[in-house]
Amino acid sequence: MIQSVIALDERFPRREPPQTLGQVWLVGAGPGDVELLTLKALRLIKRADAVVYDRLVGPAVMAEVPESALAIDVGKQPGRHGLTQAQINRLLADLARSGRTVIRLKGGDPFIFGRGGEEMAFLQQCGISCQVVPGITAAAGCAAASGIPLTHRDCAQSLQLIAGHGKSGEPRLDDGGLAAPNQTLVFYMGLKWASTISARLQSLGRGADTPVAIIENGTRPEQRVLITTLAQLPATLAREQSQSPALLVVGEVVRFYREGDCFNHLLPASDAINAAYAAC
Repeated sequence: MIQSVIALDERFPRREPPQTLGQVWLVGAGPGDVELLTLKALRLIKRADAVVYDRLVGPAVMAEVPESALAIDVGKQPGRHGLTQAQINRLLADLARSGRTVIRLKGGDPFIFGRGGEEMAFLQQCGISCQVVPGITAAAGCAAASGIPLTHRDCAQSLQLIAGHGKSGEPRLDDGGLAAPNQTLVFYMGLKWASTISARLQSLGRGADTPVAIIENGTRPEQRVLITTLAQLPATLAREQSQSPALLVVGEVVRFYREGDCFNHLLPASDAINAAYAAC
């Protein structure tokens, strides 16, 4: 693990001498499918001198990183602690000070539960140029990959994106319209606290039979979608041994889900195009 005081000269040879400060791009990698990268994100990744990435960035996306670039994994996963946020902040600043073009690559969108705002503020305080490239956030990408509309004129006129855990653990679920039957709720990182979420929403007035979708590895080939109800959510997760990354989608829009209609069951676009040309 990179220590809190990062010796870049030893671990990552410095460009000698750096003519100017480098810059940092906070880039959204989307929910996993490489074809959901924006053109701007792909262009920047291919020009990167250093890529600092999280575990939610898909392997197909990482395959686009040039071999000449430093690729530094700062993600956290069960049984392995990544860097703290303060260490990541300092790493980004030190890489930029060495004259590099740095891509901070995040799953989804940097400004939606991606801590992009914290990193941007730190870099600005250090006088380092920081630009943001939005990405498709997990809620939009995974719901679309599952054939679930997040809004619908008949049953969902609003949408809330909610962190499934708080800074100190248990999520804060205040009565901010969470009980409204015409509102879709999407919980990020909510598996650990699913029982709390289920009980709290029911105590606020959400019906026990409210449909819930559990979307694991959304947009990726291994995507799995489980449909349950708010009351049965804890039991379903226990029975199915659901694993992160996963989203919880709560609301009437889940009733639109039809197994087999998801786009990830189709050929990837590039293969489909090749097949079309072969048939000509």
